[in-house]
Amino acid sequence: MVNVTDGFGSSVLGYPRIGAHRELKRALESYWRGTLTRDELIATGRDIQERQFAELAATGLTQVPGNTFSFYDHVLDNALLFGAVPRRFEEERKDLHPLDFYFLMARGRPDLPPLELVRYFGTNYHYRQPELDADTEFSLHPEYLLDEWDRAMARGIELRPVVLGPVSLLLLSKAGHVPGEPEFDTLSLLDRLLPFYEQLFELLAKRGSTCVQLDEPCFTGERSAEELAAFELAYQRLSKAPLRPRILVTGQYGNFGEALRILAQSGVEAIGLDLATYRITPEELAAIPGIRRKRLYAGVISGLNVWRADRYVTLTYLQELAKVCPDLVVSTGTTLLHVPYDVLAEYDIEGNVADRLAFAKQKVGEVVSLAKALTEGPSDRWRKRPTEVHFKQKHAVRQRVYAITPDMRVREPYAARREAQQEALNLPPVPATTLGSFPQTARLRQARHDLGAGKISYAEYRKQVEAEIEATIRLQEDIGLDVLVHGEHERNDMIQYFAELLDGFATTRFGWVQVYGSRCVRPPIVYGDVSRPGPMSVEWTSYAQSLTDRPVKGMVTGPVTMLARSFVRQDQPLYETADQVALAIRDELTDLERAGIKIIQVDEPAIRELLPARPEGRPEYLRWAVAAFRLATSGIRPETQIHTHIGYSGRAEVVQAIEELDADVTAIIATRSIEWVIDALAEDYATGNGLSHGVGPGVYESRSARIPDIDELDELLTAAAKAVGAERLWANPDGGLKTRHYWQLDPSLRNMVAAARRVRRRVLAERAEPVTTGGF
Repeated sequence: MVNVTDGFGSSVLGYPRIGAHRELKRALESYWRGTLTRDELIATGRDIQERQFAELAATGLTQVPGNTFSFYDHVLDNALLFGAVPRRFEEERKDLHPLDFYFLMARGRPDLPPLELVRYFGTNYHYRQPELDADTEFSLHPEYLLDEWDRAMARGIELRPVVLGPVSLLLLSKAGHVPGEPEFDTLSLLDRLLPFYEQLFELLAKRGSTCVQLDEPCFTGERSAEELAAFELAYQRLSKAPLRPRILVTGQYGNFGEALRILAQSGVEAIGLDLATYRITPEELAAIPGIRRKRLYAGVISGLNVWRADRYVTLTYLQELAKVCPDLVVSTGTTLLHVPYDVLAEYDIEGNVADRLAFAKQKVGEVVSLAKALTEGPSDRWRKRPTEVHFKQKHAVRQRVYAITPDMRVREPYAARREAQQEALNLPPVPATTLGSFPQTARLRQARHDLGAGKISYAEYRKQVEAEIEATIRLQEDIGLDVLVHGEHERNDMIQYFAELLDGFATTRFGWVQVYGSRCVRPPIVYGDVSRPGPMSVEWTSYAQSLTDRPVKGMVTGPVTMLARSFVRQDQPLYETADQVALAIRDELTDLERAGIKIIQVDEPAIRELLPARPEGRPEYLRWAVAAFRLATSGIRPETQIHTHIGYSGRAEVVQAIEELDADVTAIIATRSIEWVIDALAEDYATGNGLSHGVGPGVYESRSARIPDIDELDELLTAAAKAVGAERLWANPDGGLKTRHYWQLDPSLRNMVAAARRVRRRVLAERAEPVTTGGF
């Protein structure tokens, strides 16, 4: 720990871990293919670790975080650190190397589904959800953590190990439930878990560690009195551990709320606040009993966006905070896992925009610079303000937003639309479809690269894409799907593809951010008013439709998801930018309809994901998010069917928001939790308070290699038909199929179609109607 007499400290709460050039991604995929040895993979991981802590120490940070590297997911790492292995994996453990066992839990295999993939606190990141039950026994396995510690100490660098806090570890886990037994609460395991944190503290203290970081992000959201009581109990006990380093507890991703008051009166030495997301005033901070005795990690630099902080405003704020908490460390509000590595690698972003961007390396520099200025005063270099960004404004775009009227967000009543769509589409009961993407071949990815490099013409590229589209259409016809997709072969990513074609967005070449495992994306940057210069998907969807008599869905990303998975300008309210994007998408939908596309899917998974963690912000957020979707989708005729793809939630206000989107069909991300989704849909259906339009609860996890069998899918679809009514039910996987191999998706889709036809036959038999295999 830095001594406050030496000045104000500086640190970050975490750092990107895929490697500056995605070395980890390439190594992982090579290992999974069998072309890289385990020792080579481990060596790659160690090299990334060592370069990271050496580089951070060289920047002048007074504290360097450790244990932030992961071969797949840090939440899974923490579960295994404390021996939390689900019973369904236990038998495999004795026969596998620890790293292969780790990947088995993360990736599964055909006969053993992986841990569920869940979005992490409204970010682009997903974690593998630990599974706990009443019989879970914990144990400590600190070998990887201690190995990194020893390697850093050999270089003279003391790391501050980062560990997921015990209460958040339990809250982020999935509770196993045995039918007929009482509901299981993961927090009931807290007393069983805490001794192993104490054991870890003792091991670290004996090695010379002076500080350990415990992340408790769950407490920046709404929490019950029982959960807050468990939090208080945990830190009363841990702070009294007989031999331990100093404890830093961080509240990332929002307002630490009541947890801050609890920690201020506990025996922990330091508290980290995400002041970039929720800026508490010095007066509010001073009113918290006990806070003046704590070391405050002031997270004034955002780990969630890429805009440079206003250093003058931020320094003034830090000076006021230091009057309340004189033992202050300048820090990031969250880990830097969610931003790219280095903006200096980007050579073709417009200079006025690039000058105001800060990726992970630049954010570390901001932290160090602010701490130095807080200690010594601003240097001469500070006298020159950085170039101001004048966010690009377009008069025509702003005039169009100002001209939006309420009737532009309203379609014909659903009952009238449903009748018109049934007549136009003539679909059978329980139609089978997919949700958009199909695998992209190496040949196609190379063609996209060659087009960008100028090695092939657009005409040559188009021929290759059209060949892939035709192959995808023929495969779907052979499988027996009722509604087809063109496969999205022209798209690099569901966000970036459209961002590259919209004015007001900038895209990066090397701005990769980890989503999970080896999966990375390059979030675009919204720097100006958004408009659509021309059609974006019409060419490819129209070509696909020309190849078949079955309906082909147009596939467009919705306005809220476009913004949620981008780094967005901060000079105007988010709802105003959302309406700009919605108008561009509205134009795209109109062009698709004119081209003869009768079904259009507008994906909006981020509407639920962006839901504010605390209840006071939810009504306003849901109001404008729903309004943006409806603006995008309400400019088409009643007979054109609008689908959306969204995550389901048990929160009543979210279910109501999904209903208010007024999509004709909602595909739900459910994966292996589909049983509780079906139960919730059944309850809603019975009370009349749930979804009243078409529903497609995802009947298998698209991101898993597991191939579901027909009986399993039949059982799920039958339960779903009872829950929502067969006349409203669709059969689909829970997401796109881009990450799958054809040998995986082909049998999975054939089994899904077979199961849908079983259900269809039973429905038609009940109606005493002729049985058909499809609607054509």
